[in-house]
Parts: sequence; C-alpha cells; structure tokens
Amino acid sequence: MTVDVTRRVLPVLVLIIAWGGVPCFAEDRGHPNPFQRDGGVPPSIQALATTGGGVLYAGSFGFGVFFSDDYGETWQSINDGLGDRFILCLSADANGTVYAGTVRGGVFRTTGNGKTWESIKAGLRLVEVKSLLAHHGTIYAGTGKGVYQWGEAAQEWSAVAPGLEQTLIASLAMTSTSRLFAGTAGKGLYQIDATKHGTVRWQRVGDPLVDPKEHLTHTFIRVTTVSPQQHLYVGTQDGGVYRSKDTGETWQPIGRSLPNDSIRGIVVTRAALYVATGRGIFKNNLQNSEWVPVNNGLTELSIQVLMASSEGEFYAGTNAGAFRSQDAGNHWVNISEQLGMHTTMPRPYF
Repeated sequence: MTVDVTRRVLPVLVLIIAWGGVPCFAEDRGHPNPFQRDGGVPPSIQALATTGGGVLYAGSFGFGVFFSDDYGETWQSINDGLGDRFILCLSADANGTVYAGTVRGGVFRTTGNGKTWESIKAGLRLVEVKSLLAHHGTIYAGTGKGVYQWGEAAQEWSAVAPGLEQTLIASLAMTSTSRLFAGTAGKGLYQIDATKHGTVRWQRVGDPLVDPKEHLTHTFIRVTTVSPQQHLYVGTQDGGVYRSKDTGETWQPIGRSLPNDSIRGIVVTRAALYVATGRGIFKNNLQNSEWVPVNNGLTELSIQVLMASSEGEFYAGTNAGAFRSQDAGNHWVNISEQLGMHTTMPRPYF
C-alpha cells in the first residue's frame, strides 16, 4: 500500500508554525528528502492572484509560486529569488506587479509577468505576512505584528497606525472612501481612515459579531470583503458570514445553513454571494438567505482560497490543487494536472 507522505505530514507542520514559532526551511541536497512528493499529488494552494488576460499566479504551502498565462491550463514554477516558498497570500496591483506574503521571508514582488522575485522586507519584523492588499498604487501588509504600508521612495515598510502591534491581521479590505479594514485573529474587526496614515489609531468596528442562535461572539475575522455596493462582508473562523450596510456599525448574519462555518474566501457579485468553506463552495442569492452548494466538478472540498477575475472566471485553491469555473461556479474543472509535478518541498530545520 502506498502512503501519501505529504498529506500526512503537512497538517503537523502547520501546527508547528501556528503554535510553536515560525521555523526556517532549507533543502538538504545530500540526503533523501522526506517531503518528496508523489508526482500525482498537486500541492496545497493557499493564495491566488490574476493580472487579467488569463494570467494566473498560484501560491502554495512549501512549493512556492506557479504561473499560468492560459487560465490555468498549463503551469510553470517561478521561484527564482523567492527566499521563502511557504506562501500565505498574493495580491496584484493595477500595473501587473504581484506581491507574495510568506511565513518567514517577508514580502516578495515580481513585475510584468516576470519570473524573478525581488525581496522587499525592510522595516518588517520577522513575522508571517498573512494578508496583502494592493489599492490605488499602495500596498498594505497584514502581519503578525499589525498592518504595514510599503513606501516606494524610502524602500521600506512602516506601521500604518498604532493599536494592533501585537495582533495577527488575517485579512484586509478597503472601501471607495479609503476606509481601511483589518480583520484580526481574535480581536474582531478594526478600521482607520487610510488617508491619515501615521496620524490616527486603529478603532474597533461597530457592534460585535454575535450568533443570534448560540449567542456566541466571533472575533476571528478570517476574510474581509467590500462588495460593488460598498457593503462590508466578513467571514469568521467558525461563525459563518456577516454583512454590514453601514460600514461596520451594525451586522447581520447571512444564513446559518452552511454545513461548515469556517470561511476561507468570499466573492460578491451584483447577483449573488459565494463563500468558500472547509466543505466546499456555497452560493446565496441574498434574497432568502438559503445557501446552495456549487461544487459540481470539485474533487477536493477543503477550500483554502476563492477569487473571481475581472473577466468573470472563478478560481479556487484547495488542499489538493486548483480549480476553475467559467459559469459562476455551476461547473468546476481541475487545472492542477501540471501544477508543480516535479517540485520538491524543502526540509524544515529549527
């Protein structure tokens, strides 16, 4: 019987990172690699980004970043200059620059669909970069020590505002009025006026997120999204989805019929709301609050990230590769066939 080493070892490795401190990683070329993958098992995709025209970036946990220019039909590994292959988040700006946040190596970027990464970590403490947001020429990083903003002139990161220095920022979002929201791991949702960088303090947002049935307050904000109507949506660690129509002052839970309340991604269109969970992807038309599964073709239901391109494609990163939908989630196709088939995971050392 063949044992899939990667699928058994990775969950243990994740726990070490989360609770035992962040390890360093290096390849030992002189010894057999215990994380050598079976060629038929695609990597876990933690992050996705697109620059349009079929160009897609997929960030994996341990195998770096993969690049496709044909909507995920074919892939190539692009890790030149990428000092940390454990990718937690990706973000693309309007100029085609792609940023990668990592477990220990800070932030890297590549421009013009390039294949080489540049490290930009000056000013960042040695912590994980859990979230990235590119907005109107400015890049923000949510880290284990608060929110930072990149200064191109100074070539350095600086803290956006005081108040979250000891807090992991799991998600970031910006409204059209430059209101910056930070979803934290355990302290709820915070906001500032981004036009007043360095002169304001983070403020807790509105009412707490309370489950109306179980009367539990949810403070781990895993996903934060602003809709085209400028409504604010948050996905919690284990309490489902909430919506605010008044910039976070009051909140409404969106249905409670999800089979899994661990929210990993939110996509809002003018017609519907889509959420990614640990048990697949679900759609809500926002009229009757009923969730409908849209998992046709998904052979892996443990979703890690969900996004939509400006051209209308949906992409999902899972524990075993990536999937694409070209009909708003009604049908999914596996685009993982060539996703890092010959890549080797580095060995950890402490």
